[in-house]
This record gives sequence, C-alpha cells and structure tokens, in this order.
Amino acid sequence: MWGPAMGLPSRLALSMFAGPGRSCILGSGAATRKDWQAKHCRGFSDFYMQPLFDPDLEESPFFAPKIRSEPMRYVACRKMAKNLVRNLLGYHNPSRQLFLECNPGPGILTEALLKAGARVVVFESEKSFIPHLKSLRMNLDGLLQVVHSDFFKIDPRHQEVLKPEYNSRVIFQNLGINPVPWSAGIPIKVFGILPSKLERRILWKTLFDLYSCESIYRYGRVELNLFVTEKEFQRLMATPRRPDLYQVLSVLWQVACEIKFIQMEPWSSFSVHTENGCSEDSKLGESSRSMKQNLYFIQMTPRRSLFTEHLSPLNYDIFFHMVKHCFGKRSSPIIQHLRSLSTVEPIDILRQVRIKPGETILKMYPQDFKRLFETIERSEDCVFKWVYDESLEDIVL
Repeated sequence: MWGPAMGLPSRLALSMFAGPGRSCILGSGAATRKDWQAKHCRGFSDFYMQPLFDPDLEESPFFAPKIRSEPMRYVACRKMAKNLVRNLLGYHNPSRQLFLECNPGPGILTEALLKAGARVVVFESEKSFIPHLKSLRMNLDGLLQVVHSDFFKIDPRHQEVLKPEYNSRVIFQNLGINPVPWSAGIPIKVFGILPSKLERRILWKTLFDLYSCESIYRYGRVELNLFVTEKEFQRLMATPRRPDLYQVLSVLWQVACEIKFIQMEPWSSFSVHTENGCSEDSKLGESSRSMKQNLYFIQMTPRRSLFTEHLSPLNYDIFFHMVKHCFGKRSSPIIQHLRSLSTVEPIDILRQVRIKPGETILKMYPQDFKRLFETIERSEDCVFKWVYDESLEDIVL
C-alpha cells in the first residue's frame, strides 16, 4: 500500500486498497504470456521476448555472499563541514528541518548541524562512536537523537520479519516521525557517504523504495544528500550525449529525481575507520587503496510530478522492465522493443510521443522513456498493454 495516498489521482487512490501482488500488476494493464495467449488478439509469436542480460544490474544483497566490511569514510575537515551545512540548510529555517545523518563517526558534521540549530537524527552502526555522539546532545544547542543502526541496511528486501533496529516503521515511530503527502514539501533530508563496495546495490535498493513509496519514502519526498564515487556520479548524471555511461540507472534516477551536483571533495577531507580503528593514510592496506579517490556530493530531490495517473507505485515495476528491456539491446530500433514489449500498435504510439521508429534508445532522454510509458498506459486499444515472460514476473533485483 502506498503511504501518501492522498497525492494520487482518485482512481489510483481507490485501487491501492487491492494491496500489492500479482492482481495489482495485471490490473494495471500487463499480462503474462499465458494470459495474453488466451486472448487471441493477434499472433502470439509477434510478442515473443527473450530474457535479456542487463549489465547495469547486480544481484540483490540478499543473495550476495557476505563480504568483510570495508573501511568507512567520515567527514574530517571542519571547514568542509561548515560548507556542507550551508548547502544542506539553504535559506530555510534550520529548526524546521529534520536531518538523518548516516554513520557520522566522530560527529564533525553532526556538531556543525547542531550549532546551526538543526534537528538531527544520527544512525551510527559503530558502537565506539555512540557515547561521543550522545554527549553532543548535552553540550550543544539543538535537538539530537542517536540510533544505533546502519541506515543503509534498514528495510532489506526479501525479508518478511525484520529486527526492530532495521525496521523503518519501528524506528520512525519511536522518533515521532509521521508521513506527509507526496505533494507536500521535503519532510526529511538524508546525508550520507555511500560505501564504495555497496554503492551500486544501495542505489538500486533505494530506487525500488522510491518508486514503490516504501521504507523512508513512505514518509514523503525524502531528499538524499550523498557523497558518491566519480564512477557512479558519471552514471547517475549521464545522458545520450555520453552513450558509454548512459544506463538504466541513469534513466530511472533522473526520471525520479532532480539531481544537483554540489561539490567535489578530495579524499584527504575524510578520515577512514577500519575494523581495527582509525587508520592513517600510510597504513591503509592494499584493499583500501580505493578509499583514496575524490568524492562527489550530489543532492537528489524526488520530483513532485513523478507519479501520475499512468505511472504510480502500482505499476512502476512494468516501467522498470520496459527501460531494462530497451537497454538490453541498445542498438536495436525502438520500434522493435515496443513490438516485443507491448500489444499496442507501436507506430501510433511513437507518433504521439514524436519519436522516429528507427531511432535507438541512445537518442532518448530519461523523460522520453516516461512519456513513452505513460502514452502506452493511456492507450485504450487493448485491455492488456504489456506482455512479458512469467519467469520475469517476480524477479527482484
């Protein structure tokens, strides 16, 4: 169920009570190959679609083997912390802004936010930092709450029973945080430095949460303020002008959010904490050499106009599948993709969105994919507008 239902058109707001699952998928205008074949609308062979390998996607962390935890980066430069606070607060009243800081470590940025008068909730996974962070609550003005948990691991996918420290419903209820409508302002700002080895997985998991309005997005349009590596920064910002970097991740994030580049910081602005404690640069092991790279600070604000009558938390998975399928064979004309994906007449659809049938997806900008999807969803030619293999129906990435 979508939390901020009051932001949906009336038709979708009512249909949300059907609950998640296969019935919602079919109700949004999609059919498995078996369902479509029973309709005999036209030759089934026209819609045969092979599962395509997508180099953008990795296995879910749920299926991935456990790896040794990598060193953590923390803000170490007080001058940088002041600049970050200036960018995070903007021109708004600090006391009316709620910040969730992920793994603050020694609390350099936490201290700067509190001095500015902001309300801060820190999620710290390392026990040794907890006493110092709690001491800031007594020594500085402002409101600080400390949660012993790893923010990037809350609400893991594929797990029905969650520990309280990884359940956002429990955590946010204890913090007194309530959901707001999607059409409202920004209720929460999150700050964090993505772990480089888990960076891509976290970005994908967050995408699913955003489009489904689950986890932190159950509470409204939560703004992310993240430090990412140069590699992921380039992918997130890529457009058809950089076909070598343009990927599924680029399209889905740019459709969902306004992404703003704030600043680049050298690796020397951060301290590193390993399992054995804080390490000097000269003592970092070979496996930690990747820590010596510059980080890019970006702001990702969910678009108020993301959800419409034709793209919602009820059918976003079909939108994901459409984009992934197109990038599976990026050199193929878009009309070939539509003939594999949809039962709707492709020539008419492409004419409506003003895309030439012979163009490839490398000519399409992120918003073009959204317009294409919504145009197909609006079509009244067929009851079932999408066809896909049943084997792909429940894939979660």
